[in-house]
Amino acid sequence: MKSKKKILVAMSGGVDSSVAAGLLQKEGFEVTGVTLKLWGGPSDTGCCSVSDVTDARRVADSLGIEHHVFNFGDEFEDNVVAPYVRSHAKGLTPNPCIECNRHLKFDKLIRRAHALGFDLIATGHHARVVKRKNGLRIARGADFSKDQSYVLHML
Repeated sequence: MKSKKKILVAMSGGVDSSVAAGLLQKEGFEVTGVTLKLWGGPSDTGCCSVSDVTDARRVADSLGIEHHVFNFGDEFEDNVVAPYVRSHAKGLTPNPCIECNRHLKFDKLIRRAHALGFDLIATGHHARVVKRKNGLRIARGADFSKDQSYVLHML
């Protein structure tokens, strides 16, 4: 008997990642949710904050799936905040989201997912995967106004 593929869904607590988790569960995958905690205290409402954890956990509970929190705070400080501050001090205008996506939201998340025995990861990003002669490629989302393929380009 073939076992279900285990998918770790990066959940922000928002609509898109919540729908992704629900659709994958409906398709028969073994879905587990995860939210990244990157910084902030209990009152923090920024990206990957405690409020995101609360929202994502509420959605996971309603779907009946496990939910975990990966605390990448130290890595966020080392790979995103410190380089941002150094670049900004030099008069540059860095984009911290690019480094966060590269080092944490994808690289470290994928490595952690594989180490924990997950087969795949999923997110709620708006993009398409198209088959080409030389493999799969990320393409602009069907709704150009919501396209987020640029976030996934380094995969």
